[in-house]
Amino acid sequence: MGDRNGLTTYRGKRHFDRTREPQGEQTSSGGTPCFVVQIHDASTLHFDFRLEVDGVLKSWSVPKGPSTDPQDKRLAMPTEDHPLEYREFEGVIPAGEYGAGTVIVWDEGSYRPLPGKKKGRTRTFGEALEQGHASFWLDGSKLHGGYALTRFRGGDGSGKRESWLLVKENDERAERRGTPDARRARSVRSGRTLKRVAEEEAGEPGNRR
Repeated sequence: MGDRNGLTTYRGKRHFDRTREPQGEQTSSGGTPCFVVQIHDASTLHFDFRLEVDGVLKSWSVPKGPSTDPQDKRLAMPTEDHPLEYREFEGVIPAGEYGAGTVIVWDEGSYRPLPGKKKGRTRTFGEALEQGHASFWLDGSKLHGGYALTRFRGGDGSGKRESWLLVKENDERAERRGTPDARRARSVRSGRTLKRVAEEEAGEPGNRR
């Protein structure tokens, strides 16, 4: 999954003289690896779930968003690797650009891989993802506890587009509240909704049409 050449795909889709999205220079967030969940009001409204792995943010588009309920199985479609700096990106991607629309940071924090073994040896987290199943513990502002990503379609040279499931583990941090309304949800960084971010950026000098 992802981009085997680092950020080549990500950079090739964007014009950095038109969008404020970061080009990407950072190779480590330092210390415990980070995660971020962004809400993206693009051609379709969705959540983007991103985990720091090997110097980039491995990314999945999750239409319904991550749930706190173990009974919810959320479809997660892999997208291109994003730079680590993207975890702080919040704003409006201009019309005509790839992914045009408003982005807020819904949740952020750190994560740690949960043990997984393959043929008697411990796997790295990157290897676990390549093999199609990875479990991890989130320590965010909104999401907490164990989660798992499992590939159920594609991969392994099949030529089919990969499809994954993101599921909450049934642990002490599980809840039945599911996922909030994306349009009413507030940024963990600024407290703003999607609507507020769009309105503020439309009112900035140089953004009026």
